[in-house]
Amino acid sequence: MKKKLTFKRFSIYFDQYLFISITLLSVMGLFFLYSASQGDSSTIIKQSIYVVFGLALMFAMSQPDPDFYNTFSGIFLIVSLLLIFATIIFGKEINGAQRWLNLGFFTLQSSEIIKISLPIFISSYLCNKSLPISPKHTFITLILIGFIFILIARQPDLGTSLVVFMAGIYILFLAGLGWRFISISFGIFVLSLPFLWNNFLEPFQRQRIQTLFDPNADPYGTGWNITQSKIAIGSGGINGKGFQEGSQAHLDFLPETETDFIFAVIAEEFGFIGVCILLSIFFFILLRCLYLAFNARDRFCRLAIGGLSLVFASTLFINLSMVVGLIPVVGMPLPFVSKGGSSLLSFYIAFGIIISMATHKKLMQR
Repeated sequence: MKKKLTFKRFSIYFDQYLFISITLLSVMGLFFLYSASQGDSSTIIKQSIYVVFGLALMFAMSQPDPDFYNTFSGIFLIVSLLLIFATIIFGKEINGAQRWLNLGFFTLQSSEIIKISLPIFISSYLCNKSLPISPKHTFITLILIGFIFILIARQPDLGTSLVVFMAGIYILFLAGLGWRFISISFGIFVLSLPFLWNNFLEPFQRQRIQTLFDPNADPYGTGWNITQSKIAIGSGGINGKGFQEGSQAHLDFLPETETDFIFAVIAEEFGFIGVCILLSIFFFILLRCLYLAFNARDRFCRLAIGGLSLVFASTLFINLSMVVGLIPVVGMPLPFVSKGGSSLLSFYIAFGIIISMATHKKLMQR
């Protein structure tokens, strides 16, 4: 049920189902992170600050009318692009990747912001176009998506660039893109794979893809991460080993336990039952977003809710698939659970916008 609480001259727009489920997921994330960080209090305090601030930010973003996001979608996108260019020029390099912009009080991963602004802009651009979407509007949208995809991929950040690319494609599909065009585009993509492999991917990215098909070829090198992740997940069994009892994480066999591979820590310590509880919350959020999209007030809101919720779904899918070895390791956090600032806050903002578009209704005209 969508709530609109009225207090004399103003209203509070609120969806209790999303708010409660996201708050529960965030609290569980702190619990899991405490174990993954081996009880590092500074990590938990910092993450707790992000969670509290993020929940307040989500509430704040849910209050403006969707027309505000529609009207200023172009400005949001321009600001996001400026942040991307600033990162390219002045960005902070960590582990060979220049993805972060040092703002003094906060290190911003600018690509996380454009995951929100791009779906909103494309939704605004296509919401008033007649169906089916004309080749002209499709081409313009694809040029924009491809341009942003290349900017992010060259940082290099293949995981986020794939999510941004899929976010744009989702909106095109939801806006009424024909199956014929989709089939032709997929065929062109398949034919271009050799070119992309030789000219676009970095050497370490090609190595990760090769490791996916044969992780045992270099078990102590490139295949180490995924091998240890599978061992951790499999050793958890049905009930798990218990809180802070995971050997793979606490004996430092499992890498990136606080970020990319935190799901493996959860599976080892809480087993199949714990994983099912966690995934059920994720799926409930996705189903709730699907319901809100179907019942949104206009086409812009439906497209934006659908696009933003599918960005969330894509991030979840990529992280889980990466951890269990279905796709190459690309560096993708588990939403609301993994350690991080930019990614965490970007999802709070996204869901705040979703709640705004779901709870505001147009006034009936007499």
